[in-house]
Amino acid sequence: MEHIPTTNKKLINWVNKMAKLCGPVRIVWINGSDEQKLTLEKESVKSQELIRLNQEKLPGCFLHRTAHDDVARTEHLTFICTKKKHDVGPNNNWMSPAAAYNKAKAIFKGAMAGRTMYVIPFSMGPVGSPFSKIGVELTDSRYVVLNMLIMTRCGDAVLRQLEKDDDFTKCLHSKAQLDIKKRLILHFPEDNTIWSVGSGYGGNVLLGKKCLSLRIASFLARKEKWLAEHMLIMGIEEPNGHVEYVTAAFPSACGKTNLAMMIPPEGLKNKGYRIWTVGDDISWMRVDSDGSLWAVNPEAGFFGVAPGTNSKANPNMVETIKKNTIYTNVLLKPDNTVWWEGADGEVPAQGIDWKGNPWKPNTLDAEGKPIKGAHPNARFTTPIMNCPSASFRIEQHHGVPISAIIFGGRREHVAPLVYESFDWQHGVFVGATMGSELTAAQVGKLGTVRRDPMAMLPFCGYNMAEYFKHWLSMGKLMAKPPKIFHVNWFRTDESGKFLWPGFCENLRVLEWILDRCNNKVNALQTPIGYLPYPFNIDMTGLSLTEEALEKLFKIDQEEWLEELKGIHKFFTDFKKDLPKELWEQYRALQKRLKSYAK
Repeated sequence: MEHIPTTNKKLINWVNKMAKLCGPVRIVWINGSDEQKLTLEKESVKSQELIRLNQEKLPGCFLHRTAHDDVARTEHLTFICTKKKHDVGPNNNWMSPAAAYNKAKAIFKGAMAGRTMYVIPFSMGPVGSPFSKIGVELTDSRYVVLNMLIMTRCGDAVLRQLEKDDDFTKCLHSKAQLDIKKRLILHFPEDNTIWSVGSGYGGNVLLGKKCLSLRIASFLARKEKWLAEHMLIMGIEEPNGHVEYVTAAFPSACGKTNLAMMIPPEGLKNKGYRIWTVGDDISWMRVDSDGSLWAVNPEAGFFGVAPGTNSKANPNMVETIKKNTIYTNVLLKPDNTVWWEGADGEVPAQGIDWKGNPWKPNTLDAEGKPIKGAHPNARFTTPIMNCPSASFRIEQHHGVPISAIIFGGRREHVAPLVYESFDWQHGVFVGATMGSELTAAQVGKLGTVRRDPMAMLPFCGYNMAEYFKHWLSMGKLMAKPPKIFHVNWFRTDESGKFLWPGFCENLRVLEWILDRCNNKVNALQTPIGYLPYPFNIDMTGLSLTEEALEKLFKIDQEEWLEELKGIHKFFTDFKKDLPKELWEQYRALQKRLKSYAK
């Protein structure tokens, strides 16, 4: 056993206890140094866990392939383990703590035999910030260590912080045999503990990410009166240097990362805006002494989906991933660079696909479907500081002040381009009822609306009815709550064509949102909220017809009354736990819609 770089008894005892269970041959403490990182990279290449990519074209970059049945979050094997089943609500899978520990211990027993156990002390959020939480992950995967070094603040600085306060989330992970029949992702919020076994996929094994930053953090946030949310944080700087910050929550496939680091469109260039990326995925928010809401991004990196990432969708991300990036399940080109469906440039004539097999374009599988070079959920982990638009306030212990909270989904009809809620309570209703229509990539009937409140349905670590109550109560703690908005970039015309160009043009909508926050423009009151007067959205350089604009902002009474039926069905899932305020908002909307004549 090597030198133990801490005097924290609670930590040392826990590490020893878990080592006894898992049986590693040695224990290595991660100190965050470049030397240790280089050693781990060399060992990973030697063991073929990583492939070193073309260092001239992609310096510091590597490729990793996961097991073929281990390519995404396994939600049906993800459990919240609390004493009472009711506490996890209809939005989570439940297992009793006793049953979960017993079941997992049987798989963990001796799982690290012949392997090294790595001890990763990590901080979610700037080390020492009042916003931040510390975790320690034990793992037998070098891939996990190298990704955690990108995604979190790791090493000795975190151990020094733990000398002052021994409160940390105990995170245990082992690849074990990577057997899907022996795979479990277990959260014990009452014990501040996470156990993950049998997976090597980032979303299941980088335990600082969704496991701690959302599932455990949401539980802690309710107790401690703050918010842990599945939201981007971005700053919009005006030419005079004034920066305003917004957070935004979208379900997957709605362009969250692209929005977080957009480049202003040509039509608005003369206004001199600049976008600052604070985070693309998670926002922790607290009410400050000034009575307003402040946010930090607990992460230090991006865990992004590769397919579809290109210079049109997200030029800043394309720049970000050119160095010190770990790619997972993408195509390897003959020149030792990488490619995926939707990437820039020509489709390669050949390569090695994500399963490690020779690949050529237009090759069909046994069912006559094209074989993809990259897995549809292929990923990259990359440091946030690589990003050209990375905010200078990422390491700010105090976070950034939030002017607006934006919710959004993928809706072909019903929801207009943008609307503002009447107040905080109505805004919580808007967030609680948001949803997206299923796309071809998702299981289910196309066009079916899947409700995903605040984009938190898979990540809320407790009963979502209680989560809605928590949101409602947070509004009462603020002297100046942010305004709440809903956006929909995906409205279509009769032929299914998008009415709004999206991508960088979305800044035009954000400009209106900030104008509303600063009381610069009036708005039209409708049954669903405040809508922009079209002349208040700067359309310079955009050739949108008046007809298209009208459709973008249309409130169809019949469609909305139909929408209410879906909301009613969703709300009843929570039975008597749903806060009465949300039913009041529901009935008020119904009343306004019925008397709406247009």
